[in-house]
Amino acid sequence: MPKISRSDVAEMIDHTLLSPDATPADVTALVTEARELGVFAICVSPSMLPVRAPGLVVATVAGFPSGKHHSLVKGAEARLAVEQGAAEVDMVIDVGAARAGEYGAVLSDIVTVREAVGDRALLKVIIEAAALSDDAIVEVCRAAERAGADFVKTSTGFHPAGGASAHAVRLMAETVGGRLGVKASGGIRDAAQAAELIAAGATRLGLSRSRAVLEGFPV
Repeated sequence: MPKISRSDVAEMIDHTLLSPDATPADVTALVTEARELGVFAICVSPSMLPVRAPGLVVATVAGFPSGKHHSLVKGAEARLAVEQGAAEVDMVIDVGAARAGEYGAVLSDIVTVREAVGDRALLKVIIEAAALSDDAIVEVCRAAERAGADFVKTSTGFHPAGGASAHAVRLMAETVGGRLGVKASGGIRDAAQAAELIAAGATRLGLSRSRAVLEGFPV
């Protein structure tokens, strides 16, 4: 049984609904469940904004899930989302650029979104860690920090290479050294996996199965 308490874990969770077939009723249900579970935030697709969610932080995504959008498009999407009430934006990098070692392009991409939202929103950078080498993970995390991001995030949960791993989280946490948050997301299905990621250095969890994960933690 994980030693961390259920309420402590709940306060780390972005309760997430990014399914392409999500309906407004699904979002309403997400908000209701999020409030019941006591999680920190909800994360929805930008087209579902604005969302009425008193007591919860509202997060959204930009350039999701492929990251193969022009930087200006990502920036415009993020800016509009903030204008519609999003307090946090999770942007996807151009993973191909990172795989090719084009870290200057990755930096520029993140800077564009950072400048688009300014200090009006917290910015998380999705690096798709399962698709990158360890060296690339380190370099992309460094680029995210230089660009002024607030978090680095493992995964979209939609990439065939996979989602969060303890190894990637540990490497990301070591690289940012507590100066940025580390969000683990993608394929987290139970409390044991969540506890392992938290122990590796995750400070936020992106979960679509929040209830099932929380039920494995002690009250």
